Amino acid sequence: MSATDPWHRAAADLVSRSHRVPPDGVPAAVSAAVRDLGVSMTTYVVDVEQDLLRPLPEPGRPLPDPLPIDTSLPGRAYTEVRVRVGQDGRLWVPIVDGTERLGLLEVRLPAGADPDDPALHDGCRTLAGLVGHLVTSKSAYGDSLNRARRSGPMAVSAELLWQLLPPLTFATDTAAVSAILEPCYEVGGDAFDYALDGGRLTLAVLDGVGHGLPATLTTSVALAALRAARRAGGGLAEQVAAVDAALFSQWRDGRFVTAVLAEVEVDTGRVRYVNAGHPAPVLLRRGRAVRALTGGRRPPLGLNLPGGEPGEARLEPDDRLLLYTDGVTEARDAAGEMFGLPRLADLAERLIGADLPGPETLRRLSRAVAAYRGTASRDDASMVLVEWSGAAAARTEP
Repeated sequence: MSATDPWHRAAADLVSRSHRVPPDGVPAAVSAAVRDLGVSMTTYVVDVEQDLLRPLPEPGRPLPDPLPIDTSLPGRAYTEVRVRVGQDGRLWVPIVDGTERLGLLEVRLPAGADPDDPALHDGCRTLAGLVGHLVTSKSAYGDSLNRARRSGPMAVSAELLWQLLPPLTFATDTAAVSAILEPCYEVGGDAFDYALDGGRLTLAVLDGVGHGLPATLTTSVALAALRAARRAGGGLAEQVAAVDAALFSQWRDGRFVTAVLAEVEVDTGRVRYVNAGHPAPVLLRRGRAVRALTGGRRPPLGLNLPGGEPGEARLEPDDRLLLYTDGVTEARDAAGEMFGLPRLADLAERLIGADLPGPETLRRLSRAVAAYRGTASRDDASMVLVEWSGAAAARTEP
């Protein structure tokens, strides 16, 4: 894209406008930047539960209806992270920040424009990338963008926890991490964390005992303690000790977190992990769930009890690790039957076989768990998928 290209000028104009635009002014800034191109754009953001794509309001324009993800062409553009062209010539362009899916741009073209023009698609993807950065950065300065993504009020426990979590998707050239938490408006004790530094990917999945705000407070302290230890240069042993000490020193009522903490060397595939009373991660290889990582067992964190040595495993290229909390496999249907690990493994195999992006694999897994339990008890049910695969990582970006 050259400096004289009209899409380049539109991108530069949007960057210029972005410095002082308020959160609720993002849609109007996008429209103003592309006005000279003769196109019209509407910005949609995905809701927290990842069921609908919700339009952002823009002064002077009627607000369209939300779009269903599972039963619409725009939804396919979102799930596949690729530009889709409708029969009416409209373009649906995924909005991502890095590799985290945030929504869509609806692009209406002027008469005579070719909706299949590669240069047009490139220009739209560039604008959508800028919009993704804008939505993420501007969300910290007001509530309108967060409000647009919600279908109802969020519990205090969930409001606190969501502020502590990293983005739901992260990818490099060789690996991708995807996560999902449910129920998103009431989630209590579940949390996850990750960080990549110097070729080492560190992971954590935690589940605080209990429900609601007490569980969230426990998990929040655990999350802060492991980050403090990690950022001070500590490895698995130091992170485990920090969480155990922080919880035990703060509460003496027996509260604890179960957790899996892991380190993955992304250059070699070597995995070291600690399992503190948590469900064992599942290793998927060549599209099959081949085994659970059952090593590294120790008591839950916060009870001030000694533990054993970390477990070890070795990933092969294109392997995947699925980490989950007990709310997934212990979800029960109306008859009281549990979802179970075999059902989870079978569904994961089928979804991975469909070559879906990692975030979409988890979204569909989560929808399956929610559909299974229906209106039954809604314990937290969270998952993290690690893909040691350049091809899988590439599928997370447009």
